[in-house]
Amino acid sequence: MKTRQESIEGKTLVAIDFAKRKNAILVEESSGKRKLFLMSNSYQDFQKLLAYFRSLPPAIIAFEATGEYHRPLTSLLQGEGFSVRQVSTVAVSKTREALYNSWDKNDPKDAQVILHLIKTGVTQFYRDPLFDGTHDIIELSRTYYHVSKRKTRTQHTIMTHFLPLYFPEMEKYYTQARAMWFTRLLFRFPCPKAITKYSQAQFEKEAWDVVGRKVSKRSFLADVYKTANESMGLDVDEFSPAISSFQLVLKEHQGLCQSRKHLEQQAEILLTDSLDFHRLQTLPGVGPIVALTILGEAGDLRRFDHYRQFLKFCGLDLSTQQSGQFRGQTKLSKRGNARLRSAFWMAATIAVRMKTNTFRSKYERYVKGDQHNADLKRKAYTAVTAKMARTAFSMIKNDTDYYPYHEAGLPSGKIPSAGAVEAVMTS
Repeated sequence: MKTRQESIEGKTLVAIDFAKRKNAILVEESSGKRKLFLMSNSYQDFQKLLAYFRSLPPAIIAFEATGEYHRPLTSLLQGEGFSVRQVSTVAVSKTREALYNSWDKNDPKDAQVILHLIKTGVTQFYRDPLFDGTHDIIELSRTYYHVSKRKTRTQHTIMTHFLPLYFPEMEKYYTQARAMWFTRLLFRFPCPKAITKYSQAQFEKEAWDVVGRKVSKRSFLADVYKTANESMGLDVDEFSPAISSFQLVLKEHQGLCQSRKHLEQQAEILLTDSLDFHRLQTLPGVGPIVALTILGEAGDLRRFDHYRQFLKFCGLDLSTQQSGQFRGQTKLSKRGNARLRSAFWMAATIAVRMKTNTFRSKYERYVKGDQHNADLKRKAYTAVTAKMARTAFSMIKNDTDYYPYHEAGLPSGKIPSAGAVEAVMTS
C-alpha cells in the first residue's frame, strides 16, 4: 500500500474515529482552530456532515478502519469528491502510546492521533471497493470464508462429539470434506439401531441411493451393515431427542455444503470474463476459490509498483528485531492481510505435491537431507508461499500465464540466452 504525501497547507484536516453507533470527528481549520463533535450513523447526520464539509475549504479526511462501520460514510464522501485517506491501525496504536505515554484508548483521543498522522504524512490511499468494482468479489470471497469456517466447525462437532457417542465406527468411512454422501447416510441412519432393524438386503435397498456413486457399492453397504451390528455406540433409540439433535447438526452441515457449492458457482459466473481470474488458475495449487480470494482481498494487483509492496500487503515480508549487539531471529511480519496470506499458503501446500513446477523444486531444495525436520518443513512452506505471492503478482502485472520452467538449462549448468533456446526449439 502506498503512502500518501501531499501538502496540507491551506487545507482543512478532518480525522474520523469510527464506531458502531457514534463517530468522533475532529476538524482542524487552516487557521489552527479545532472542533470536536460526535455524530451517529444515520442518514440525517450524514447529510448534515456533508453540508458542513461543503462549507469548508478543501479538506483532507482520514480515518482508521474499524470493522466495516466506516464503509457507508467513506463511500458517500468519495462519491461526493472528497479526498479520503486511511491510516494504519498499528500506526494509530504506536503513535497514541508515544504521544500520551499511556495505553489508555478512547474515541476523542484516537481522533487526535489520526489528525497528528495526517500532519506527518503517514496516510495511505483508500480504495473503496464499490468504486473499484470489487465489492461483489469481496463479498463472495468473505461469505465463502465464513461459510467454510462454519462448515468446518460443524464437521468437527460431528466427528468429535456425536460420532464417538452414537456410532464411533463410522468415522473410518469418512474420506474427504466434500463427500456429502457421508452426512446423508448418517442423517438417514444416525445410530446402529437404525440399520440393524433391517435385514442386510433391506438395508442395502434403503441405502442404495443415499451413498452416491461407488465402485463396489454392494460390498461397501455390506461392510456398513456388519459394522453396525458390532458397534460399541450408546444404546439409544433412533427417534430419541438426542438423535434428533444429531440429525439437526447433520442437516446444518449439508446446508452449509450446498451454500458453499452455490457460492462457487456464483464466483465462476461473476468472473467468467476476468482474465486475471483465469490467469491465476494457471498457477499450481490455485483453483477458483483461491483465485477469488486473491482478487477479493488484494483487488487490482497492478496498483502495487513492486512485488515487495505486495508481499508487505500480504504480511509475507521479513522483519528482524535488532538493537546494538543483539540480533533476533528473522520472521514473517504477519502485519498484512491474513486471508490473503492463508490463500497463498494453501496454494503452496498443494503445489509442492504436484509434479513439474518450480515451487516443488524450491521446497525440495529446502528440506533436502532432513525431510523429517518439522521446523525446516515449515520454513520451506513459508518460502514457497512467498514465492507463490511473488509469482502471482508478476503474472498479473505483466499479463502472462504461469510456465513451470521459464528456460531450459544446459548440462554445464549455465542458462542459455533466449536466442539459443529458440534456435534449439526450431532445429
